[in-house]
Amino acid sequence: MRWKNIVLLVFSIIFYTWGGPQFTLLLLLQTAISWFFALMVEKTEHEKLYLTLGCSLLLLILGIFKYTNFFMENLHALFGVPESWPTIVLPIGISFYTFQLLSYLVDVYRKEVPAQQKYWKLLLYSSLFHQCIAGPIVRYETVRNEIENRKVVLDDVFYGVRRFCIGLAKKAILANACASIADTLIPLNLDGIHSQSAFGLWIGMLCFMLQIYLDFSAYSDMAIGMGRMVGFHYLENFNYPYQAISVQDFWRRWHISLSTFFRDYVYIPLGGNRHGTWKYVRNMCIVWFLTGMWHGASWNYIFWGLYYLAFLLLEKFVIKDKIPSKFKHLYTLLVIFFGWVIFKFEDLSQLGAVLLGLFGIGVNGFFGMEASTQLLSNLFLILISCLACTRISKNVHALMKKYSSQNQVVFWLYTVSDAIVPILCLFFSVLALIGDSYNPFLYFQF
Repeated sequence: MRWKNIVLLVFSIIFYTWGGPQFTLLLLLQTAISWFFALMVEKTEHEKLYLTLGCSLLLLILGIFKYTNFFMENLHALFGVPESWPTIVLPIGISFYTFQLLSYLVDVYRKEVPAQQKYWKLLLYSSLFHQCIAGPIVRYETVRNEIENRKVVLDDVFYGVRRFCIGLAKKAILANACASIADTLIPLNLDGIHSQSAFGLWIGMLCFMLQIYLDFSAYSDMAIGMGRMVGFHYLENFNYPYQAISVQDFWRRWHISLSTFFRDYVYIPLGGNRHGTWKYVRNMCIVWFLTGMWHGASWNYIFWGLYYLAFLLLEKFVIKDKIPSKFKHLYTLLVIFFGWVIFKFEDLSQLGAVLLGLFGIGVNGFFGMEASTQLLSNLFLILISCLACTRISKNVHALMKKYSSQNQVVFWLYTVSDAIVPILCLFFSVLALIGDSYNPFLYFQF
């Protein structure tokens, strides 16, 4: 196991270094900070002091690299100073591995996990190439035992390969194609937005809505699959969020590792909902402001977090069960849809133009030839992408598995499909990636 871990660590570091050697030094430094202060928390009587120092240093580093440009731009806009400042490049995946190291340090303080005595093993945890750059946020508790002692069986390898190939297809085939349609219909400039029709903006934002789920969940699928191939069992990060029937339900299903991080390390320590309405609202405001900030150093992400805060408070205190059951899903999808509009546009003038344009204000009419052509040309792709956001394929697979022992035909269909689907997904994904395809890394901003 020691040599397996060394091999995995070496190649994880090589993988991360591919995105920039200087960023690897930052990963090494932050892991060292977390490792040292966790040992001090466990071994000394001043555990709260060392916890505070360790968390402060980790958050300071994250703040410098992720938010310096944002704060300088706002200072300059308000006061005209400073006149210039060096541009700081955002290290790949810094928010993901910083939050992992923070959760480790806090869990050691809470005595939920023992401090890792060996620095290189904690570095293995923070740098695991499966999930280091795009999540999910894996807690040390989840993988602690498997770092020390894991066993890979054939079923794990089979499941891992299947999950990885499906995730790769979601990213390379569906998400990238939806991204291409979205960026064609909604150019990131005011003239392009004003020249588009309202229908074009709706179709473009629908495709962005599909893209962001298929893209991000695909990375989680691939991480879970690759982890399973070598014996790590990462927790699920998405649970079909577009099937939610409320905004609260959506956030139970979307980016689960982030939601639970803020719940367990911010919301509950602040008191949760245990100390009256006003403190509950205060705690929610803090959590959703930080949620917005985590997603990017721009005002639109803060507005996006506050937008969801508003709907969560409305659901708790005003809406409650007033929406008829048959409209709950539609209401939730509309809230999510307009949330992604806010999320997409860092330029607030473009954001305003699109929000108005969706209702036919300031755009080139309600219908346009370009949007109609894009919809008709990609109708099958959009329908498949919509189906990929639901449980339909998973339910069909579960039914086939259930009845495969009772019917010979179903048994052969189940067996053959289980063998062929990963191969087809891999084959068509490779074709898409080696071709001149559009392949954005949507979550680089994290």
